Amino acid sequence: MSTEKKNYALPIAMMFALFFMISFVTGLPSPMGVIVAKQFGASNFESQLGFLANFLAYAFMGIPAGIMLKKFGYKKTALAAVLVGFVGVGVQYFSGVFGSFSIYLTGAFIAGFSMCMLNTVVNPMLNTLGGGGNSGNKLLQFGGSINSIGATITPMLVGYLMGAAAGRTIEKANPALFIALGIFALAFVVLFFVNIPEPHMETATERKVKHSHSPLSFRHFTLGAIAIFIYVGIEIGIPSTANLFMTASSTVGTHLGLGIDATTAGFVVGIYWLLMLVGRLIGGAIGSKVSSKTMLTVVASLGLLFIILAIFSPLTTTVSMPLFKSDLSFGITQVPISIMFLILCGLCTSIMWGGIFNLAVEGLGKYTAAASGIFMVMVCGGGIVPLFQGFISDHFGYLNSYWVMFACLAYMLFYGLIGSKNVNKDIPVENV
Repeated sequence: MSTEKKNYALPIAMMFALFFMISFVTGLPSPMGVIVAKQFGASNFESQLGFLANFLAYAFMGIPAGIMLKKFGYKKTALAAVLVGFVGVGVQYFSGVFGSFSIYLTGAFIAGFSMCMLNTVVNPMLNTLGGGGNSGNKLLQFGGSINSIGATITPMLVGYLMGAAAGRTIEKANPALFIALGIFALAFVVLFFVNIPEPHMETATERKVKHSHSPLSFRHFTLGAIAIFIYVGIEIGIPSTANLFMTASSTVGTHLGLGIDATTAGFVVGIYWLLMLVGRLIGGAIGSKVSSKTMLTVVASLGLLFIILAIFSPLTTTVSMPLFKSDLSFGITQVPISIMFLILCGLCTSIMWGGIFNLAVEGLGKYTAAASGIFMVMVCGGGIVPLFQGFISDHFGYLNSYWVMFACLAYMLFYGLIGSKNVNKDIPVENV
């Protein structure tokens, strides 16, 4: 048994590295949204189109990625994903060269294909290597911690590169794009030489077998797929809209912005992702002792409380928040207490992905690989939900748009309490 664990160390490390890549590239549309709002005069709705382009790719690639996983295995699927990601980030670089919003959206769309394929690989792989159940959840939470590191770095780095409002152009983000390109190139080389177990790759015999059921035959998986759609929208929508809220010029009426400089706002948003890292480390530490059901229920309830406090707290009440300044020194900044409550939501969203995935695929057996592909389709919620929130913020104000997040978190609570129970245990899930 100890030999198997030692042999799995390198594949697990590789999955952690891929988690970092996913978050770094996926996080780019948030600070880039601030850039395009300035450079191209985009509305709140339009500034979220980068997320839509990125996550819409999941809707197209989720099922094919699941099929690739079953037919070609984890390694070949991941290698293909890395190549596609390199192209996607490269296209985003050229959007700065040509000053084109449409080229940027094209690059975000291509990068989305890569992120979808990588997510299809890393989640079932880590859950399987962890042995499923609480142990699988523990490994997913630690993988999510690595994911949070990349997510923390992205808004801080791009915010730092942007500097003053006058300098908000895509070219300013080039160093971040070059880092992403370098990560992809390095990962391809390492992954090419790593031996990865292939527990879900179909044999020639299994491909000929026609199953009478699918992952959607399981109620807890179907509701879990909806939960993932909503969750990714929560994870992206809360900090992205907060970034827009902070950097918008202070005006009157429903479009009141805080007029905070982009660098400070980027570092404040970075704290949200840092708190996700803290939450996932805690989740990983207690994951083998506390069930995913309990963890999801608690954080969803806490998230609902934070959103309510953010909406109703007066903007005139400010608090001190720690952050790294633009010169990379440590400092304190004053922000409305509403922003603090929104940033604290990072603790709540931290363990949701791993918890939902763990609960939704529990007991699926031979349907796990196909389930992962369906999950990836539903990740498109990360583009659709923030887009809807952006529409609401354009018409009713930034804080009122967080009622969308409140409704989403209410569904998370429902799934944790009721929807995650497997009521279809009579369906055979083992290969005969």
